[in-house]
Amino acid sequence: MKNKKQEVIIHRPVVWVTGASRGIGREIAKQFAFLGCEVCLSARNKKDLASAVKEIIKLGGRAYSFPLDITQTKSIQTVHRQIQKKVGDVDVLVNNAGITSFKPFIDTPLKDFEKIISTNLIGQVACTKEALPSMVKRKEGWIFNIISMAAKKTFVNSTAYTASKAGMEGFGKVLREELKQYNIKVVNVFPGATSTGIWNPKVRVKYSYRMMKAKSVAEAILSVYQMPDDVVVDEIVVRPVLGDLS
Repeated sequence: MKNKKQEVIIHRPVVWVTGASRGIGREIAKQFAFLGCEVCLSARNKKDLASAVKEIIKLGGRAYSFPLDITQTKSIQTVHRQIQKKVGDVDVLVNNAGITSFKPFIDTPLKDFEKIISTNLIGQVACTKEALPSMVKRKEGWIFNIISMAAKKTFVNSTAYTASKAGMEGFGKVLREELKQYNIKVVNVFPGATSTGIWNPKVRVKYSYRMMKAKSVAEAILSVYQMPDDVVVDEIVVRPVLGDLS
């Protein structure tokens, strides 16, 4: 009797990256795609999102566009269901979406403060709320919170941004302790000054020698993801060689 060939099913980890149309998020998506993952990219800018997906596919990766305004909770739920239907449950969630405003607190309208908190904190919490149940059920998963050195060091004219990032730091710390029993790894990432669109173009040019490349930050994150299964790095602090901008 001839032995039937057994079909080998290869599981490609499903990675969901928010704020993936540019900067650090885009580079993280590319790095995960290079590992052979199914990468789901979300962001508000549909044009830039499509460009990022096209770039990854052109390089041989597997990527999908899921436009999303992270401040809309119902939209997050809808997009998560679409991801599950398209490629399956999320194995890795990268909370990266973020905005800022470089103004003194006294000159920052409350509506701007609320928008930053809604995007950088509440939106990320809502995405985590969606992706987490399936991770708990399977007893495995990763959550990367892309925060900022602003959560650890004082930078003037960034009250709203700092408040949102400090909130994410605290959220990640508590979440990590709660999820250890389910073998879910929560990693808080604190990048220093990185050359991305969040900065004023003039500042990026002036301090280009003092800023990291987004790709470098992404590679640091992927190095942690590829570590042995029995260890986890709780926090990653990534800074330019010359130190933080003040």
